[in-house]
Amino acid sequence: MQNFTYHNPTKLIFGKGQVEELKNEVPKYGKKVLMVYGGGSIKRNGLYDQVKGLLKEIGAQVFELAGVEPNPRLTTARKGIDICKQENIEFILAVGGGSVIDCTKAIAAGAKYDGDVWDFISRKNIASDALPFGTILTLSATGSEMNAGSVITNWETQEKYGWGSAATFPRFSILDPVNTFSVPLDQTIYGIVDMMSHVFEHYFHHVENTPLQDRMCEAVLRTVMETAPKLLVDLENYEYRETIMLNGTMALNGMLNMGYRGDWATHNIEHAVSAVYDIPHAGGLAILFPNWMKYNLDINVGRFKQLAERVFDVNPEGKSDREIALEGIEKLREFWNSIGAPSKLADYEIGDDKLELIAEKTIAFGEFGNFNKLGKEDALAILKASL
Repeated sequence: MQNFTYHNPTKLIFGKGQVEELKNEVPKYGKKVLMVYGGGSIKRNGLYDQVKGLLKEIGAQVFELAGVEPNPRLTTARKGIDICKQENIEFILAVGGGSVIDCTKAIAAGAKYDGDVWDFISRKNIASDALPFGTILTLSATGSEMNAGSVITNWETQEKYGWGSAATFPRFSILDPVNTFSVPLDQTIYGIVDMMSHVFEHYFHHVENTPLQDRMCEAVLRTVMETAPKLLVDLENYEYRETIMLNGTMALNGMLNMGYRGDWATHNIEHAVSAVYDIPHAGGLAILFPNWMKYNLDINVGRFKQLAERVFDVNPEGKSDREIALEGIEKLREFWNSIGAPSKLADYEIGDDKLELIAEKTIAFGEFGNFNKLGKEDALAILKASL
């Protein structure tokens, strides 16, 4: 494996009733708090009132930014930055899923910057400072609660990019599985696809001697696949929600990919798709990932074969390595179909009329992908296979 330094400064506070820890954590950073959340589900399930009550107990002055979109917008982040600067906000609290947390990271970095936060997102500059922020997670999917990454959409220019810096780790994240009970079926499915996709992005690399990392990745995938079908018919089961929640965090907190860098080409293509069509991120990943796998199968058949045998229990008897690998990819597609994930762009009424534009957007920063360097024509081929 490659040399590495692993450092994750986020304090993870996990379990039932842990939201009470807000009273101990927030006062460390200040009393002028910006509370960021999404479409209002936290008001329907009572979490909003609970959080506001706890903040009142510690004497916090609370400002609010509501309405963060599922693909968080640059315009929304700018609103939050304006509030922070105008009101001298000392701490930001994200209450929501990955989109709310991603938007909060942009707000936190932008509040400490004299220029436009888009400079960070478009990779013209790197954030060196950010307001401290914490999270209360309400949807298990992105892992944003324990990493420095963020994805923001500029809808006006139809650009969507991932970005991050050492300054954009949450100071703490509170994960109570009860707060995910109200997540509807479709969003629960998307969360499962998203966390599995993160593991797949890690898994495809060419670095030698990563047996522990491989087994950790495989363990997360198998655990999610064992738990997901049970959760989807019992959405308020604490043990299932607990298991899925921890797997989502582990999938993208840096532990699985210590000593190597994964691929990330599929995410790059999906960001371009949802920049143009604003579809659910994980829905796009469910469509694209098996097609990326087939397109890149011959880059390292052994890697795909290992995945097929260890995760999807493909019987290798009488089959070539390539046949085993292909069967594994088909089993992934079958699993995602079985839980109700989309399988083709047509499921979102996307045709071939804008594929050229999408492919062009995938190369905004040049060739992409680490397992196999891809260009515009490669992206176009994968997109066409996904129609």
